[in-house]
Amino acid sequence: MKHRNPLGVIFFSIITFGIYAIVWNVKTKNEMNKLGAEIPTAWLLIIPIVNIYWMWKYSKGVEHVTGGKTSGVLAFVLLYILSVIGMAIIQDIFNGLPAAEAVASPGSSPAPAATTPEATPDQAQPISPTVAPEPPAQPQPDNNFGGPDASPTPPPPSVAPETPPETPSEPAEPPTVQPPAPPQVQ
Repeated sequence: MKHRNPLGVIFFSIITFGIYAIVWNVKTKNEMNKLGAEIPTAWLLIIPIVNIYWMWKYSKGVEHVTGGKTSGVLAFVLLYILSVIGMAIIQDIFNGLPAAEAVASPGSSPAPAATTPEATPDQAQPISPTVAPEPPAQPQPDNNFGGPDASPTPPPPSVAPETPPETPSEPAEPPTVQPPAPPQVQ
């Protein structure tokens, strides 16, 4: 989740007569959906009565993203009763989330480090996993209401090396394994 100043959320919402509040809801909804929440399109936010349903789904998304530390009911009450102040409180909760572990399930712990099999217990050294580096994230178009992108970018074509076709051949016989000769005694 992007770090924002909670007081800025209140200030800009008041200065813009609530327009920033809508923008904040849409931006945080998109960020939560990227982390696995299931919040519907923000167009529902501007429809009377239906916006209460949207606010409930948004609150359940807050519960999902925080890993259950903030309940959906609490988030709903903050947003519905306290409005802009509740948004600032929720933004403060988002700011407190670690960037990489925003969706970590409660009670999960990292896996223990593996050791090399040939090392003795006093010489045990952790094996460092080889992980391919991820390519840098491409900027995505921002369409303020979370609908489909106007111009989706196609994935880059993957180029596979050409291999000559194999010619059928006779199946190879399995190698025969001969037992070692017994040692001769003199």
